[in-house]
Amino acid sequence: MYKAQHIVVVSEDAMVYDDLEELQYMPCFGRILPQAAIVESVRSVYPTLTYPNHTSMRTGAYCYKHGIINNEKTILGEVKSKWELFNDAVKIPDIFDAAKAAGLTTGSVFWPVTGNHKSIDYLVNEYWPQYPGQTTEECYAESGSSPETIEKVVHPSACWINNFHRKHPYTDFFKHACAAAMIREFKPNLMFLHSTNLDSYRHETGVFSRKVTHGLHEADSFLATVLKACDEVGITDKTDFFVVSDHGQVNIRRVIALNALLADKGLLTIGEDGQIADYTAIAKSMGMSAQIYLKNPADTERVYAILQEMCDDGLYGFTRVYTAEEIMREEGLAGKFSFVVESDGYTSFSNDWQRPWVRCADNSDYKFGHGTHGHNPDVGPQPPLIAWGPDIHRGVRIKRKPIVDEAPTYAKILGLSLPDADGKPIDEILW
Repeated sequence: MYKAQHIVVVSEDAMVYDDLEELQYMPCFGRILPQAAIVESVRSVYPTLTYPNHTSMRTGAYCYKHGIINNEKTILGEVKSKWELFNDAVKIPDIFDAAKAAGLTTGSVFWPVTGNHKSIDYLVNEYWPQYPGQTTEECYAESGSSPETIEKVVHPSACWINNFHRKHPYTDFFKHACAAAMIREFKPNLMFLHSTNLDSYRHETGVFSRKVTHGLHEADSFLATVLKACDEVGITDKTDFFVVSDHGQVNIRRVIALNALLADKGLLTIGEDGQIADYTAIAKSMGMSAQIYLKNPADTERVYAILQEMCDDGLYGFTRVYTAEEIMREEGLAGKFSFVVESDGYTSFSNDWQRPWVRCADNSDYKFGHGTHGHNPDVGPQPPLIAWGPDIHRGVRIKRKPIVDEAPTYAKILGLSLPDADGKPIDEILW
């Protein structure tokens, strides 16, 4: 029987194992790392995007099962689509549902795709004002924060983010203030927190830079505020802590407007108004990969032949064409698409259908930053898992585990069941 009455999970978005070389000299991580169990390489789900992976991290399932296959909603023919912000898009129960059913209390701060999640008692969703004039408190009430959470968590922390939504580091100051307040006020048995400073800095400056190093110092300080809150309410000795990450990043050099290429190949028609008039095949970007959708399945062989010829040419930014059957078999990814194309390692894709079809990387969108992701999970620096607490073996080192094993590990500690999970508990790190 496990000792912990609480689990705190902190996701440091885009943290990679290489970062531990710097973190070991910092005040908070430097104290933790020598005693922690560490998985050096956690294999993300495909695509290596934040929302699919964070959904797998709480369900223990691959994308074909939970249904989140992109950060954005799958709306074809839009340069940018709205993001998948609400839990009703998730097709299966998760760790919060299991904890709530067992009578445990739950909390979450900025964990993706949790809007209006009925099994999260204290919820601050990854969300932001949706129209001019909407206040911080109003937008979080709209996405599922209870009046009690607004009063005791959001309102006291809002000074960090008012007028600075989606700007770093202000967003992370707000998140960690919320998390600390939530722990002090409610002491949830299961608590998830999603931090995004490192991801933002890597998009802006590349995978490794001085700003990223500064972000590691911020991550150390932010984590200390969460641990201090646990100390203050006397739950540290009864808590298992996990610092996890969803994906790495890769430096890119160019962005390709894949739909403009498909138009050149006669697979997509652009009307006189400059909008898409019709298509045989159309691409939906996942950053360094893209899903290809067909209007008519009868065109499958013809489109595959064109895509494979483009791939073989080596000029168009992708080096593999997965069929729907191949990507499902190899990566557990499924949807209404017919193909997935994988980057050559220095190209990201946009949804645009206008020329020029080759553009320089910029910071106008996370997909086009100097560092980005969405690539095959085996490419580039890999995310780690760091764990410590009363139920964790000190000093254990494991080379590689799939990200779907994380939720089953939390479930085992708390005595919960996740019948829809594809993963299994990481028993090597547990007493």
